[in-house]
Amino acid sequence: MSAHNHQQHRAILQRIARRAMLERGLLPTLSAAASAELRTMQTPAITEGDASEVRNLTGLAWASIDNDDSRDLDQLTVAETLARDTVRIRVAVADVDALVKAGSAIDTHARHNTTSVYTAGEIFPMLPEQLSTNLTSLNAGEDRLAVVVDMVIGADGSVRSSEIYRARVRNHAKLAYNSVAAWLDGHGAAPPAMTAVTGLAENLRVQDRVAQGLRALRHSNGALSLETIQAKPLFDGEQLREFAVETTNRARQIIEDFMIAANGVTARYLAARQFPSIRRVVRTPKRWDRIVALALEHGAELPDAPDSAALDKFLVTQRASDPLRFVDLSLAVIKLLGAGEYAAEPADATATGHFGLAVKDYAHSTAPNRRYPDLLTQRLLKAALAGRPVPYSFAEQEVLAKHFTEAEDAANKVERQVAKSAAALLLESRIGEQFDALVTGASGKGTWARLLTIPVEGRVVRGFEGADVGAQIRVRLLSVNVERGFIDLAKVGLTRERP
Repeated sequence: MSAHNHQQHRAILQRIARRAMLERGLLPTLSAAASAELRTMQTPAITEGDASEVRNLTGLAWASIDNDDSRDLDQLTVAETLARDTVRIRVAVADVDALVKAGSAIDTHARHNTTSVYTAGEIFPMLPEQLSTNLTSLNAGEDRLAVVVDMVIGADGSVRSSEIYRARVRNHAKLAYNSVAAWLDGHGAAPPAMTAVTGLAENLRVQDRVAQGLRALRHSNGALSLETIQAKPLFDGEQLREFAVETTNRARQIIEDFMIAANGVTARYLAARQFPSIRRVVRTPKRWDRIVALALEHGAELPDAPDSAALDKFLVTQRASDPLRFVDLSLAVIKLLGAGEYAAEPADATATGHFGLAVKDYAHSTAPNRRYPDLLTQRLLKAALAGRPVPYSFAEQEVLAKHFTEAEDAANKVERQVAKSAAALLLESRIGEQFDALVTGASGKGTWARLLTIPVEGRVVRGFEGADVGAQIRVRLLSVNVERGFIDLAKVGLTRERP
């Protein structure tokens, strides 16, 4: 019997999550002032002054596709087939700024935390749930204000033209990734929410086709074909049962590809109006030399200088030849690429760009309920649309970009720490067992490996000498510490010698 069996797993993880938030300088609860503000809020009316600027698009076949359990719906999409093989894609983004005003107590809380933090113990929404899952969420059957990114996309996946405007929209179907993907792949029935809306099935097939075109063009420009594992804790009542692995699928790709395109349009729109903006950048990879060495171990040669197109070609080949281990190779490459960061971009600069996505113009704009940079970008867009001056100067944006990077880093650490505590809870009863694992980190700070059967990472405290990122090893589980999220492993051999 493990020490924690008699306690509720969820309660343990919630306590650990709250402590981790505070330790990382994040706020787990709303201030009294923000709570008072919340009590006075209601759905924003479209006032007479606004009416001329706000188009009524409630009649379009808008739908949301998100996780099964998502309640903070940030965006809707809809397609319209045009002449000459072009398709119009509209992305509606929740107008969070209509309710959350800059400098308000709720805004101050959101800016401090910068992002919603999703842990196994508790979700800490950036905006209070009454907003993010209700008043500012694009909920099914509700009229809501939105900022629409309207793009005409050619058969080759290029954005031919685009415009941005404010609109009133209505979500006609709340859909989930897994069921839509199963239907698109022919493995599952059409979701009832979809069949209830005339023409929506065909509309989603068009969206799927356009998304694949956008993706293909990005990859021909050197976007990376990476796959990651998202491990989601599953509870049975209050007890943690297992980690379910979420992989990418065609429905996720529709949203991903449209959001990348919309973020590009947003960045170019602001630049064209001489507005500085906050961009998401992944600079040139920090450990390209190790990526080259990793490719060589797989029998492939990469150029000495960072080259995203060459790296993608290698990744595509590897996915085809060894699909089982591709996720692990992806993970190794992602770690070696280094983390993304926020950077303020002056109005007249040439963009640094995003190495992994092969896009030069990339502003976060499509998730204002859960990411503060997106809310800031929305305020920039609305000011540009209304012909008002820039609401955040370049100097202010520089300070904020640094804060956003640090806060997002802290949030990621909280999520990882609680995930590790959850993993330790799950493995408590399996000490002494052996597992196949993959080395995911190797530096002066220590060597880390991820178990292949349970998507959990631990520290290799014995026998790690000479093991570098990407190596497959056999490990024994030595000990766990649930409170600190420690999982200690000993290397007992190599699973597979490198070619």
